[in-house]
Amino acid sequence: MGYFYDGILKAADMLLNMDAATFSAIEATLASTACALLCAMTFGLPLGFLIGYTDFPGKKLARLVSDTLLAFPTVLIGLLVYIFITYRGPLGHLGLLFTLPGMVIGQTILALPIIVSWTAQAVENLDPRCRQTLLTLGASPWQTALHTMREVRYDLAMVCVTAFGRVVTEVGVAMMLGGNVRYHTRTMTTAISLETSKGEFAQGIAMGIVLLGIAFIVNAALTWLRHRGRA
Repeated sequence: MGYFYDGILKAADMLLNMDAATFSAIEATLASTACALLCAMTFGLPLGFLIGYTDFPGKKLARLVSDTLLAFPTVLIGLLVYIFITYRGPLGHLGLLFTLPGMVIGQTILALPIIVSWTAQAVENLDPRCRQTLLTLGASPWQTALHTMREVRYDLAMVCVTAFGRVVTEVGVAMMLGGNVRYHTRTMTTAISLETSKGEFAQGIAMGIVLLGIAFIVNAALTWLRHRGRA
């Protein structure tokens, strides 16, 4: 186990001295995850709210599709996006392969079903008497929808935090679409995979420490949001 303790010491040294390769991977991870989450929220929150709030033909099918996509394997997402953005694909002329924007596309697809399905679930779980009371008091449909969204705001925040945690720790999409290019598209998860395969544990442990820190922050945020939602 000596190599493990040596790895911890080297990892601490890397973090304290702000090793360039380590912090480049951290920056790439946070940048791609933030962009993907923003894109997924932009489309996913309104779509999920629409599915959960309204009744329309095909609603059950829409829920079934979004719930099924929750189990979409990340490597399959990476493969499908790769086919489109590879140099021989229909979007190859955009030069997205092995770039951060290419990674963001795949990570957005990964986060989108989480946000859509869980937003719809949060809205559906709201007491139906709330909407009926508002309509009885003379609220317009638009005002009723806004109040409903306000009622589930903590649930929606939890959905977004959960999606962030899912995306920041994934490896399949980042590896296939980013190419694990050092100082460019290498993320914390792909760096851990690469360095471990090379027998270099220090940087992998350093990345693992950062990921554990992020996981702690995400879980702390979820706990806080649960308490706020019950207050």
